[in-house]
Amino acid sequence: MNKDLQYYLKLPYRVVVHPSEEGGYAVEIPDLPGCISQGQTIEEALKMIEDAKICWLETALEDGIEIPEPAGELDDYSGKLNIRIPKSLHRILAEKAKEEKVSLNQYINYQLARGVGYRTLK
Repeated sequence: MNKDLQYYLKLPYRVVVHPSEEGGYAVEIPDLPGCISQGQTIEEALKMIEDAKICWLETALEDGIEIPEPAGELDDYSGKLNIRIPKSLHRILAEKAKEEKVSLNQYINYQLARGVGYRTLK
């Protein structure tokens, strides 16, 4: 299959928006290294990253650079994760969950989400 610009534009690349220290927002497509932009508003930043993505893809196609496809979709993840932690940490987490009157699973989910800045379900 000949993968052209239209092929890549239809792929669901993940877009990440960050508040910028200078004001406005920085935006990037992590799967396309160096594909970044910015805007004063989130809406402007999202429009600008679409333009940057087109330029990035066109340049890569013209120069024969391999274009990475988007990293795994959410369907590629089961939502289950088994980890080993020290007994003392397990105890502390369980106590904190009890204090908050939530399950240990809910408490750990909340803390992990906070730790990575996760705010919305995609």
